[in-house]
Amino acid sequence: MSFKELNIMEPIQKALNTEGYSKPTPIQKKAIPVLLEGKDLLGCAQTGTGKTAAFAIPILQGLATEQRSSSGRSQIKALIVVPTRELAIQISDSFNVYGRNLGLNTLVIYGGVSQHPQTKDLSRGVDILVATPGRLLDLINQKFINLKNIKYFVLDEADLMLDMGMLKDVRKIITYLPKVRQTMFFSATMPTEIGELANSILKDPIRIDITPVSSTVDIIEQEVYFVDKINKVNLLIHILKDKKIDSALVFSRTKHGANKIVTALEKAGLTAQAIHGNKSQNARQLALNNFKERKTRILIATDIAARGIDIEELSLVINFDLPEVPETYVHRIGRTGRAGLGGKAISFCDYEEKPLLQSIQRLIAKTIPEIKDHPYPLVDTTIKPKEKSSRRPSASKSFISNTPKAKSKDTKTGKIRREKLEGKPKQHTSKKNEQKKNVHWSNR
Repeated sequence: MSFKELNIMEPIQKALNTEGYSKPTPIQKKAIPVLLEGKDLLGCAQTGTGKTAAFAIPILQGLATEQRSSSGRSQIKALIVVPTRELAIQISDSFNVYGRNLGLNTLVIYGGVSQHPQTKDLSRGVDILVATPGRLLDLINQKFINLKNIKYFVLDEADLMLDMGMLKDVRKIITYLPKVRQTMFFSATMPTEIGELANSILKDPIRIDITPVSSTVDIIEQEVYFVDKINKVNLLIHILKDKKIDSALVFSRTKHGANKIVTALEKAGLTAQAIHGNKSQNARQLALNNFKERKTRILIATDIAARGIDIEELSLVINFDLPEVPETYVHRIGRTGRAGLGGKAISFCDYEEKPLLQSIQRLIAKTIPEIKDHPYPLVDTTIKPKEKSSRRPSASKSFISNTPKAKSKDTKTGKIRREKLEGKPKQHTSKKNEQKKNVHWSNR
C-alpha cells in the first residue's frame, strides 16, 4: 500500500516523497483513514512505529482544507501535548516536514527557556501548537494562549506523563478545550489510570494496537554479559573500542551514573556526552544533535531523558544498568529497531540484577543469549540481591518516598521534579528540596 492509496492530498504526498517515505507503517495504514473520517482514536503504540506521522498527516490535511479566520491571523486549531522537551521538538519538526507545502504555522513551547520568544511567536498566529504541560498551563494562565478554537487534540506518551506526575496538569488543560473536537490518545502501555483518562476524554474511539510490548524485540539481536558491578565501566570501554560501532546509546539508571560513565569513557579516549534531567535544555539539545549528526559517537542517557527520542539508524543500545521495570527494557532496545529495522542490544547484568533479568525474559518470552567470552566475567556471587523494599519505586508508580516525612510533601516535591524534567525554571526549588532529591527518586 502507498500513501496515495490512503487518500492523502498531493502537497503532503510530495513532502513525504521528498523525505523518501513511500510506504506507510502499520499504524499509519490503520490510523490515517480513521482520523481522516474525523473519529477519535486510542492508539496503543510505542515510539518508533511511525505514530507521529499517523496523527500529523490527518491533522495537516484537515487544517489545509479549512478557511483561515477572517482576521488573517492564524488561530490555534491543533494542540499536541507531550511530556518532554525533546519529544516536543521532534514532533514539531515532523509537522514542519510533512506540512512544508501547506503554509501552516507550527510552534513548539516548553519550559527551561525564556518564554518571551514563544509569546512573540504566538502573537503572530499559530495553527498547530506542540507543548509540554507545565509551560502550556503557564501561558494559558497568563492569557497568551486560548484553546477555545481547538479542533484536533493529541495526547502523546500518556503513560510517561503518568510516570512523571503530569496527569494533574493534563486534566487541567483538558478543561480549557472545547467539548466538540477530535481527540487522539497514544500510550505505549495502558495502566489503569491511563485507561481511565482515555475513557474520560475520548468519544466512541477506534482502538488500534500496534506492536505488542513483547514483540518489538523480535527483530533486534540481543545479548547479555554477566559482569561484576565494579567492572561494568571496563567492559563498556572494551566493547566501545570496536571502531565498527558507529553509534551507541548507553542507558544509565541514574543521572549521577550517566555523568560518571562519560568521565570514565573520556579518560579512556572515547568521546561521549550525557543527556538527563539535570542538564540544561541547550546542553541536552546540543548533545542530542551531536549524536544524531554523528559528531558524538556515544550518548549516555537516563530513561526519562531518552523516551520518545527518534534516532535514525542507531546500531547499538547498551543497558549499562538493567531497568527495574521490565517494560522499560523494551522501550530502551526499541531505539535500535525503528520502523522495522534491525539492530543490536547488549545488557550488562551483575549478580544483584539477575532477578531483573529474569523479569525481562519472562516479559519478552525468550532467553537472552549470554556472551561468555569477554575479559570481565562475573566472579563475585557472594553479594545477596537487594531486598524488594530497598529498591526505588517502579516507573509505573508515583514518585513518592517510603518515608513518612517525604510522603507528607510528595505533591510539592513531585511538582518541582516534574517542572525540572519538563524544563521549567528552578525558582520553586529551595535548597532544602535540593537536598531531598535522592529521597524522591529524582536521580533518574
